[in-house]
Amino acid sequence: MLCLESYTQNDKTLWNAFNAESKNGLFMFDRDYMDYHSDRFVDNSLMFYEGDKLLALLPLNKEGDTLYSHQGLTFGGFIVGDSMKQTKMLECFNLLLAYMQNMGIQKLVYKAIPYIYHKIPSQEDLYALFTHKAQLYRVDCSSSIALAHPFSLPKGRKSQISRAKREGVEIRQSEDFPAFVALLNDVLHIRHQSKAVHSAEELTLLSTRFPKNIKLFIVHQAGAILAGALLFIYPNLIHTQYLAVNDKGREIGALDLLLKTLIDTYADSKTYFDFGISTENNGTFLNKGLISQKEGFGGRTIVHQFYELLAGGGVLWHSFIFCRSLSLCLFFYYSLQFLQICFMDSTQGGEQ
Repeated sequence: MLCLESYTQNDKTLWNAFNAESKNGLFMFDRDYMDYHSDRFVDNSLMFYEGDKLLALLPLNKEGDTLYSHQGLTFGGFIVGDSMKQTKMLECFNLLLAYMQNMGIQKLVYKAIPYIYHKIPSQEDLYALFTHKAQLYRVDCSSSIALAHPFSLPKGRKSQISRAKREGVEIRQSEDFPAFVALLNDVLHIRHQSKAVHSAEELTLLSTRFPKNIKLFIVHQAGAILAGALLFIYPNLIHTQYLAVNDKGREIGALDLLLKTLIDTYADSKTYFDFGISTENNGTFLNKGLISQKEGFGGRTIVHQFYELLAGGGVLWHSFIFCRSLSLCLFFYYSLQFLQICFMDSTQGGEQ
């Protein structure tokens, strides 16, 4: 018998332990990561049990009558253990829909975890979304290198890397998050009129909590920062959470050398090197210049999928909608027939 409970702070130790041992858990689902911005979101996370045994976690926040998985995270979705099988996941979704209906929640926005982040296959949720008639409404295009099968770098990229070496730049790990974020925000402001999601203080805090998972590498020349890369380190892959390079660094290939160095560093210990997305406007616009840079290093496309699931989703709900629509169509059809008959009777009566 499955049941669910709302997460509370009393569940933190249990939540974190399950996430650490799950087949698709990530450090950003740890409550010490999720809760750093708890003031921005109304947490509505759920825990699914089979009897007394914890079966799955679902990081969620609530806004109005909608649940999100989770707006403070790049992606979310069900976090599951080895015992999760497809039929149990279908039951979890049935339970989730019943919970949503009881709580007056109209919709779930579900951001699936890309498969390259899984320790072992964990896409039971995607099939459950399909059977419950969830609508795929957004797809973001991300670029990842399969480190066991790298591509040769193009001549232009090799030339820039060679130039950076000749310029005598220095690459080192750093904890100078304020300097990096200042560089990053300058670049984002000039190119996109935006700024980083994380502040320097937040990155400093998170790196202190997760020193093995969050690392900053910067490129110096004569004491000046030219480029930097903030890495999120996961069991199977390296993800470049932020990349930044100023005009000088771009001119002499500072970021090219940094990325090549990082890719080579992790080639033997990780499966993928993930650059992140190159799409904007909910996936409808592809930034060709941005993705070209990533593909120049051997990155190829994986996707981030976003779904919408109505609280009444599923076969029965859609059957109800169909029957209701059919009934309305029949009502209007017979109403028109009736009016036509009345009109004809009225016309015939006038002619007599």
